[in-house]
Amino acid sequence: MSSDIGEPPQGQEKIGEDEHSELERLRAEVSQLRSKDSAGGSQGAARGARARRLSWRVPVALLLIIFGCAIAPVAVIGVWTANQVSNTDRYVANFSPLISEPAIQSALSARVTTEIQNLLDPRVKAATSQAAAELQKANLPRLSGLITTFSGQISDGLNSAVATGVSRAVASPAMATLWTQLLRLSHQAMVRVLSGQGGGAISVVNDQVVLNIGPIIAKARDYLVTHGVAIAASIPTVNATFPLFEAKNLSKAQQGYRLINTLKWVLPLLVLVLLAAGVYIARNHRRALIGAALGLSASMLLLGIALTIARSIYLNSVPQSTLPSDAAAALYDTLIRFIRQGLRVILVVGLVIAAAAFFIGPSAAAVRSRRSVASGIDWLRTRGEVSRRTGPVGEWTGAHKTILRVAAVVLVGLIFVFWGQPSVAVVIWLVVLLLVLLGLIELIGGRSGGPAPAASP
Repeated sequence: MSSDIGEPPQGQEKIGEDEHSELERLRAEVSQLRSKDSAGGSQGAARGARARRLSWRVPVALLLIIFGCAIAPVAVIGVWTANQVSNTDRYVANFSPLISEPAIQSALSARVTTEIQNLLDPRVKAATSQAAAELQKANLPRLSGLITTFSGQISDGLNSAVATGVSRAVASPAMATLWTQLLRLSHQAMVRVLSGQGGGAISVVNDQVVLNIGPIIAKARDYLVTHGVAIAASIPTVNATFPLFEAKNLSKAQQGYRLINTLKWVLPLLVLVLLAAGVYIARNHRRALIGAALGLSASMLLLGIALTIARSIYLNSVPQSTLPSDAAAALYDTLIRFIRQGLRVILVVGLVIAAAAFFIGPSAAAVRSRRSVASGIDWLRTRGEVSRRTGPVGEWTGAHKTILRVAAVVLVGLIFVFWGQPSVAVVIWLVVLLLVLLGLIELIGGRSGGPAPAASP
């Protein structure tokens, strides 16, 4: 018993050891927390320094995107001008529908009729006077008096027949063919006018750009002769003109044409470079891409508004005596229809890119949309057992999803670029095609990039 005196009980020794180990554990945790706080503080300081260093990115990216969007309308007009001047087929395709416009037919018929009547009236008066004189010599004074009395009615009847014949001739398919030929011949003449050379079928007279309608008058004369107006055969060859545009600021237009024709390739490339650089420099590339796409669409919307305002200014500046308002409106609308088509395409493309960039983002709506699409594809895949039926093709597709997605985007992009003059409908169909291709890749390739799971027994 004496040997146990002075020794702590075994339970107390165990409790002491537990308290010591617990104390050591608490000290270790406190030390660890302090080290984390120190590391967090240094990391926060590093992030703050990095944020200060990267603060220049936001204004620079914003300026690049704004400049790119501001230049975009000028680039669209420059490309349109270059296409109209350098490509005869596009020029003819733009202006050939004018001859089918009732307002243009009416204005052109009135101009041709006036020219023919001015040529025929002296001949009709001379013919009636000569007939009256011959009858007077033949001792037929009554007949001579009747011809003299009704000479005005004879002239009016002939003028009415001329007006009717000219209207039918202008609306005939043969005139449409002649109009197209004149457009092709006048294409180079327009280039000469804009480049300051002048001459050809289109020229500048009294601050107006005019079209030589001598061949149209000759065609109408032949039509009248063929349809019973024999006196029309005496109409000589004339070089009458038909006004197209006011040209008070032609010198400025020529300077602008030369500048835009020089920059017709530089401007679109500059727009793409500015927008791409702005997106690349921005701290948040996805948000910058959305901003650039929406800004591009907004610039196209502003261009459309500017064209509408310019239309009103143009119609108010054209005198009614020079060109009727309905004909001037048809002329303006035909002239800018390819610009409107191009800006609509770019506007839709910008909206599509902005929507795509939004739906790949982390927002709740984007996440829900992606989950819904993925659930639908999984349902189709499970319902039809696509991954089982495709075999090696499904396995290969699943292993190369990223490459196939990039290839699909590149393919649709190349189709868009080389389409020539894509319309809004073409853009929509290309977007649908891209979605279908991406959906097929997901459907055939399965959920993961690895091989498709084996069928359960």
